[in-house]
Amino acid sequence: MDATHYEDWLRSLRREFHQRPEPAWREFWTTARIVEELEALGVDDIAVGPEILVGEDRLGLPDDEEFEEWLDRARDLGVNEDLLDRLAGGYTGAIATVERGEGPTIALRVDIDGLPRAEATDESHVPVADGFESQNDGHMHACGHDAHITFGLGVIRAIRDSDFAGTLKVLFQPAEEVVGGAKAVATSGHLDDVDALLAVHVGLDHPTGEVVAGVDGFLAVSHVDARFSGEAAHAGGKPNAGRNAVQAMATAIQNLYAIPRHEDGATRINAGHVGGGSASNIIAEDAFIVGEVRGETTELKEYMKEEAHRVIRNAAEMHDCEVEISGGSEAPSAASDEAVVEHVARVAGDNDRVTSLLRRDDLGGSEDATYLMRRVQERGGVAGYVAVGTDHPGGHHTATFDVDEASLLVGVEVLTDAVLALAADASLVDGEEEAGAKADG
Repeated sequence: MDATHYEDWLRSLRREFHQRPEPAWREFWTTARIVEELEALGVDDIAVGPEILVGEDRLGLPDDEEFEEWLDRARDLGVNEDLLDRLAGGYTGAIATVERGEGPTIALRVDIDGLPRAEATDESHVPVADGFESQNDGHMHACGHDAHITFGLGVIRAIRDSDFAGTLKVLFQPAEEVVGGAKAVATSGHLDDVDALLAVHVGLDHPTGEVVAGVDGFLAVSHVDARFSGEAAHAGGKPNAGRNAVQAMATAIQNLYAIPRHEDGATRINAGHVGGGSASNIIAEDAFIVGEVRGETTELKEYMKEEAHRVIRNAAEMHDCEVEISGGSEAPSAASDEAVVEHVARVAGDNDRVTSLLRRDDLGGSEDATYLMRRVQERGGVAGYVAVGTDHPGGHHTATFDVDEASLLVGVEVLTDAVLALAADASLVDGEEEAGAKADG
C-alpha cells in the first residue's frame, strides 16, 4: 500500500494534533477533531465516549474542576456542543468501524492523550521553528500520540481505497499516559468479535525506517497511593506529644526499596511523588506517597503490590500513625502472538521505506494496550504490538521530543498492509469457528 499521494495530509494532521495536546480523560477537542476527520473520510459507524467505555473501569480520572477547564477550552475552539455533551465527565475517545463484507474483524489501537509537561521553546526544536508547537501551556505531545492518531486516520483512508474484505475497527483510545483508558474499552465488548488486534507505538528508541514486528517485555504495573495521618505538636516544646506522619512516610519509602526481588523474574518499585508536613517547627500530621510497582508478569506485579501494602501499613503502625492505601491505574503483562508477528514482519520486509526489521524486541516498560491484547487473546483471537521507529532528538516524555515525519508514511503503509494480510488469513476465521464449535459442545 503506497500512501505517498497523501503524505502532505498526514503531515498536516500530525502537526495539527501536536498543537493541541490534551491530558488523559480531557481529550475533548482531540476526540471531536478525530470524529470530524472520520466523517470526512466517509466512515458511517463512529462510536464515542460512553458508547465505547465502561465508566467504572476508567482509571486515573482527574477531578471535576479539571474536566470543566478542558471542556471550556474545547468550547473556545468551536467544538460542537452536542458532541461535548456526549464526552462530558471524561468520556473521551472514539471507535471507527469500517465494514466491507465477509471476512475477519481486525482492530487497530492508537492512543490519543498528551502529557502534562511543557514543550521546548528553542528555535532548534522543529515544532517551534516550523510554527506548530503546543498551544496548551504546560502540555505537549511528548510521546508521539499525535503520530499515532495520524496512523489511525491514515490506515482508514488507505483501507477505504483498497480491496479489503472484512471489518476494520480503529480504536482511538484515551488516557494511555495514566495507564487508565484501555481497561474501560476492553470491558465494553467492542473487542469481543475481534479476530486480530494490532497496537502501535512510534519511536521507542528505534530509528526512522526500523520496524519491530512484535514488541514484548511489557511490565505489569499498579499505582499505589498511601496517605498517612498522625497528630501535630510543637517540635520544640512537646515533640513527644505528636505522631509524626513524615517519619512513617520516610520509613515506608526506605523499606519499599528493600522489598526482596523475586526468583520468577524482574520486579520494580518507585516512590515517585512524596511529601508532607507544613512547617519546620511542627510535627507533621499528614504525609503521602504516590508510587508504583511493576512485574515481568502480572503475578509478579501482584507480589510487589502485596509487599508494598504490607510495608506501608507496618511503617504507619511503627510510628503510631494511620494510613489509607488506595490503588489506581494498573495494567497486566502481555506478549505478541507469532501469527501477528509473522504477517507484520513479512509486509514490513517488502516495504522499501523499511530499512531495518526486528522480529521482536522488549519494551521494558508498561502499556495499557495489554488489557486489549489479553481481551482478544482470551477470546481466541491474536494480538500484536508494533513499533515504528522514528528519529527523535529528545527521549520520550522530554521537552525536546519530536517525531521524524518520514515515519508517518512508514507506519501507515506497514500497518495497512498488515491489516490486509491479517484479513486475508483464512486461519483467523477458521480458528474462530473451531473455538465457537468447542464452546457449543
